[in-house]
Amino acid sequence: MPHLSATSNTSKRAADLESRLLGQIPFSPTESQERFAYVWSRFIVSEKPRCALVLRGYAGTGKTTAVGAVVRALRDARQKCVLLAPTGRAAKVLARHAGQDASTIHRHIYRPKRNPEGGTAYGLMPNRRTDTLFIVDEASMIGDGGGLPSGGFQYRSLLDDLVEFVYSGHGCRLMLIGDDAQLPPVGASESPALQGPKLRDAYDLTLAEVTLHDVVRQELDSAILSNAHDLRMSMALVEPQGPVPLPRFEVGPGMTRVLGQDLEDLLVDLHAKHGEDNLVVITRSNKRAVQFNQQIRARVLWQEDELNAGDRLMVVANNYHWLADHEELPTNLIANGDTLIVDRILSRFERYDTPFAEAEVRLADVPDYPSFSVHINLSVLTSERASQPRAERQALYDAVSADHSYLGSKSKIHEATNSDPCYQALQVKFAYALTCHKSQGGQWPAVVVDQGYMTEERVDLEWLRWLYTALTRAESELYLLNFADVFFD
Repeated sequence: MPHLSATSNTSKRAADLESRLLGQIPFSPTESQERFAYVWSRFIVSEKPRCALVLRGYAGTGKTTAVGAVVRALRDARQKCVLLAPTGRAAKVLARHAGQDASTIHRHIYRPKRNPEGGTAYGLMPNRRTDTLFIVDEASMIGDGGGLPSGGFQYRSLLDDLVEFVYSGHGCRLMLIGDDAQLPPVGASESPALQGPKLRDAYDLTLAEVTLHDVVRQELDSAILSNAHDLRMSMALVEPQGPVPLPRFEVGPGMTRVLGQDLEDLLVDLHAKHGEDNLVVITRSNKRAVQFNQQIRARVLWQEDELNAGDRLMVVANNYHWLADHEELPTNLIANGDTLIVDRILSRFERYDTPFAEAEVRLADVPDYPSFSVHINLSVLTSERASQPRAERQALYDAVSADHSYLGSKSKIHEATNSDPCYQALQVKFAYALTCHKSQGGQWPAVVVDQGYMTEERVDLEWLRWLYTALTRAESELYLLNFADVFFD
């Protein structure tokens, strides 16, 4: 009898949570949202070990609404949750939709430690939370790599570390949310954090899966989402090794074609309307992103110097040096993908045949962080490479080491080189135009998508995923730049 009573009590708790969740959805829920509410409520009350839930949601299916409803339902039921995302911009978007603070995964789960070589390695923070749901958005970006250095040339697996961290807390659960039609992590063919059976087997999870596939009727009023939906449906019909259909767009409210000769006037108008933080150009390559950034700075923002106060920068390589003395901060990581705002240029100089600037900057997506001083490697700003090539990095290391050769021992020279501000100078690009991978996880009120050079022979499933990911970065205004007539009805 006690067992039956406990089962009955669990069912009542699940039914109560399901009702609370559905009550937080501001319109009539779709069939798949109702299914999600049922599965989620049972997941929350389950007493099985290592409970996890994967929620997939395509553009326009109400995934963002469902996440916000989950947070409010838990708050209403006085249960705890922590919100995480892979990048600062994604965490900012998640926090806005959920009405609760969110953090990057890296900042929440890692803590720095010194390694024997004098550099920085990382270990997992202890998870002292109990009975807490960890909600991780934009999980399609989480790969088997992507973690922080564990010592030497070894890098941690972000997915491994996230799972280990969550389940080291008593009674904690993990909810992974993402869109598997988007681009997978760089170098991967799929998003491992959204592959249910593989997750279950690899991490010994009690795992449930739900996919939101019904498009919310209100979302189809947006040409952006209706076209993204059509694009995703055509992607689903592509068979392995089969032909890939050309996407067809129907221009409507919020979605506009733009020709190259009209771009400058458009960008001037959009910057005046939205401001620099609410507009981005998404393009196919680092080379084109550099070209767009130079043109935007010169012809729209009227910036003449190679770097100015007010410039917005995207970090393109993790850095652990500049926040090491900020003990009030949870981690000393300035992460690949973070956006910085330049407050002041302190000096400009050249050393080791490389131009540098010393500047005061702040993290755009973490407004509570104070500003701090850094060195910036200006050669990376306009390089067509994604970041500083290994050979250039090694050459800089050798040149800095030569300046410290008087120290005698290899270990002392290495430690001094690792601490040198020029060797540790931030690698950044301007953030007005980004590649699609760099934009992933973020959303902007206005987005310009540059097709670049494209022929019908180049249209493949990977390009369709690129295009779908780019389109869904736009919240209200999407501009298709130089897309050929063949893409339009």
